[in-house]
Amino acid sequence: MIKKYLIERDGQIDFFNSFRIDYINNPVLVDNTDGIWNGNILEFKLYISDVNAVLFQVIKYLSRMRIKGESIPANIILISLNESIAYIFKSKDYFNEIHQVYFGPASKNNRLFMAKYEPTKIDYSNQEGAYNLLNFLKMNDYMPIELDENCIVGWAERYYRENPKASKGDFLGDDESSSKTIGEIREPRVFKNLIIPYKGKTNEKFKYLMDKLNDNLNKKKLGAYYTPIKYCEIAAQMVREAISKVPNGNNYIILDRCAGTGNLESVLSDEELSHCILSTYEYYEYKVLCERLGDKVLTIIPPIEMENTYDRGFVSCADATSEEYINNPIIKQYLNNDKCTVILLENPPYSDDAASTTQTGKSRGMTKDSFVAKEFNKNIKSDIPGLVQSKDVANLFIWSGFKYYLRQNTDAYILFSPIKYWKTAHLVNKKFIKGYLFNREHFHANSSAISCIYWQNTDTEEQLEKLQLEALNISNDQIVSNGIIQVNKVYKPVNQFLFDKRKFDNDEKDGVWCARNGKEADKLPSTSTDNIYNENILAYLHLVGFAFDPKNRELVRTTLNLRKNGFYLRKDRFLYGLPLFCAKCYPQSVWYHTDIYSTTADGGDEYQKDKNFLIKCLLFTSLTQLNHCLSFYGSDGRYYKNELCLDGDTLAYKFIQQNELSKQELAILTIWDLVINEARKTANYNSKFSYGLYQIIQELNTYKEDSELKKKIYDYPILNGYIETLKSKLSVYYREAIENKLFKYQLLK
Repeated sequence: MIKKYLIERDGQIDFFNSFRIDYINNPVLVDNTDGIWNGNILEFKLYISDVNAVLFQVIKYLSRMRIKGESIPANIILISLNESIAYIFKSKDYFNEIHQVYFGPASKNNRLFMAKYEPTKIDYSNQEGAYNLLNFLKMNDYMPIELDENCIVGWAERYYRENPKASKGDFLGDDESSSKTIGEIREPRVFKNLIIPYKGKTNEKFKYLMDKLNDNLNKKKLGAYYTPIKYCEIAAQMVREAISKVPNGNNYIILDRCAGTGNLESVLSDEELSHCILSTYEYYEYKVLCERLGDKVLTIIPPIEMENTYDRGFVSCADATSEEYINNPIIKQYLNNDKCTVILLENPPYSDDAASTTQTGKSRGMTKDSFVAKEFNKNIKSDIPGLVQSKDVANLFIWSGFKYYLRQNTDAYILFSPIKYWKTAHLVNKKFIKGYLFNREHFHANSSAISCIYWQNTDTEEQLEKLQLEALNISNDQIVSNGIIQVNKVYKPVNQFLFDKRKFDNDEKDGVWCARNGKEADKLPSTSTDNIYNENILAYLHLVGFAFDPKNRELVRTTLNLRKNGFYLRKDRFLYGLPLFCAKCYPQSVWYHTDIYSTTADGGDEYQKDKNFLIKCLLFTSLTQLNHCLSFYGSDGRYYKNELCLDGDTLAYKFIQQNELSKQELAILTIWDLVINEARKTANYNSKFSYGLYQIIQELNTYKEDSELKKKIYDYPILNGYIETLKSKLSVYYREAIENKLFKYQLLK
């Protein structure tokens, strides 16, 4: 008798158990499918009333798997649970359909699809049928797929995951180049029988995706990204404005030393292209650039590929930070001509040398020993150590652009770059013509702001203190304005001017270190950070520079096991440190706030006179989960109590109670009371500790992971609900009660 099911999941589990499919210890339930087992993709239904529609649903799954770089099972098995019927199709019969791209839910709009062939139909309610179906389930064959621009990134990322030491050359290769590299896609070894050897012109076919095909190491080295066409078109209008200012009788060149595959130039007219000199350091991008624009531009550096051009993935004479490049005779002939105007059009890389490593020593990330880096360090001096860094590749491009290429007042630089080169590094003091903010989300990057500014090479007597930039996003392939954003120049980082650097005679160097998670550190610091203990120390606040990277902000109970970029909050002056912490908590909730604002000390200590503001910062700090202060017993035998929370008789609680609170603040404290009362009911609660929200979340608000539902099942759902409410209320409180004061006192700017 056939067992009847009311819930598809029950039938699916019984099927797995009956046919010995170990879904618990194997990756069976993947990619939102009902199961992948050996070379089979399974789709379960209580009843299959329309085989065609269910088949099309699975074809859509396979299409998405191909795009993600996953092996395509040879068999499609549709299972009607309450009939014990399996319908088996061959994936290869639907090769073309699997190679299409589908949008929307896979289960929708499938009624018009028609199967090409009759399936193999198996009634597995009897022994013979079960035996036949089991034989199919044992098959481990796959359908080789064709690579195209829709799936190449997915297969490349899989290749690098499975081959961590591989490079893009190993994957793509180029059998027409002097290197004679034959890549995986042309002669599959890792992906043998999974992909069809690629026969096309790789570089041209995948030109828009070359940046995403860099292995992870080279992505860091090259600062790889892609410039969207809509933004390129806006930059092109700036170029045309600069061309309009070329003096009568002058020729002009448009120079791009980091052209990549030429997207910035792709929107220029043939006439404008005929004035372009382009180069790129990455070899495969150079090949694309030559194929794409070589016959249209004035020249590419180098103009042709020679025997020594290829240098382990790079172009030997195209490193724009080298002395060889700056003295390139092709470019020099135009720079030495007074009747030639120079227009730089560039989107320089902005990777950070400190964050990358190299095996070849030839990457663009290795800039600290380059000619431009050395000259930069000789010429650029800052009163604040570390403020202007030569390890930032963008700084080198921008500084050298003005230093070595722009000579006349009508020369111009149309520049894409994070605004910090102007805002914090103060590298440019030229005439501002116009500028925009663009959303980096469209550059194959995280959502944040990148500036595009037209600088005219005219010196200004006074420092420009603020810029008005229009924020332009892209939606449905159209430019959308998010209004005018004011960007202010900043001068003083808080760590140089507002840290409490006092030392006390009774400071003892026998405390413990904390890790970022607030717990005592297992690993001692490799730097000279002292592990000071003093009863007057409440916490240690770690802050770095102007930026908002979470790694640059940490508040823990005692010394953080990192470099000396922090200070102790002591009982007599701890309130003055809390606004600095709050400033670093600025959420940057929209893209055009990210990388635009900075934390600063430009307003000095004026904020310290505003007692009401200090108390608001104390309330926020005491309740936010961003405060990683914990109560714990240290290995030194001392009890480290969290005094920056509102659980019990803490110093923070005493200060809060001494002040008159608003209705909003009283409401927040009411929610906190609900949180802490529920927390005291949990199994892990320690009555000797004072708890902040972070410690409650980490130690008391326990949960289990449901692997099937892929979600957390909380042991204390009431507590978890109150925690989420408190987080939401604090977010509103920060925005309404604290944010404006941070800007007023220039702690945010």
